[in-house]
Amino acid sequence: MTTNSTLIITTTDGEIPVTVDDRGSGRAVLLLHGGAGPASVTGFAELLADRAGARVITPTHPGFGGTPRPTALATVAGLARLYAGLLDALDLEEVTVIGNSLGGWIAAELALRHSPRVSRVALVDAVGIESAQHPVADFFALTPAQIAQRSYNDPTKAVIPDPATLPPAAQQIVLGNRDALAVYGGVMMDAALADRLGSIDVPALVVWGEADRIADPDYGRAYAAAIPGARFTLLERTGHVPQLETPELLWDALREFVA
Repeated sequence: MTTNSTLIITTTDGEIPVTVDDRGSGRAVLLLHGGAGPASVTGFAELLADRAGARVITPTHPGFGGTPRPTALATVAGLARLYAGLLDALDLEEVTVIGNSLGGWIAAELALRHSPRVSRVALVDAVGIESAQHPVADFFALTPAQIAQRSYNDPTKAVIPDPATLPPAAQQIVLGNRDALAVYGGVMMDAALADRLGSIDVPALVVWGEADRIADPDYGRAYAAAIPGARFTLLERTGHVPQLETPELLWDALREFVA
């Protein structure tokens, strides 16, 4: 059973409403979506709740999914503060944090806050670090078809609508997601992040799709190398969004880590 609620979380950025889906029971997992929006993790949240016997918390980053974004909330660090406050508000302990793409960057920043509530983090095709040799693709310069080509091993599996073809309400949500991603992510990197990752002190797993052409596997390897003791796992036949393209492979990679 899934419950949907809006919680007011107080941070240094103000009182911020957060829409949260809460499903399952057991050990807590915080699942953070990327620029593809909250719908991109819904199916995998159901899988985790069922297979892992976990309580899976999936917040919508303010500004995504038609939700409001307070002007003061404009950075990935701000989202990390917000979700640290969410874990406090829900009084969760021993939380496994899993994030894809932008969500992986948020997960890394959350780990850097050293919250005693966070026990481990899994970064799935995360963005955020700077790599001159393996830069993140300029997402905002790509057409929907080009995004599909870069995000999937098999682009025929992609569901990336052209906003111009959508009804007005759906169009506004897609454009709102894009605007929120631009505000939070900018050029999709923080030049200081790689050096800061050295202070992460919880177990970390970095999972990457071998066919990711948004941020290639060597970018992922550099991410893992920057985190003390992090493990790196490569997924075959998978692009930038494993939870959508190959959820069973992603589950196999996360199974022991989540348990």
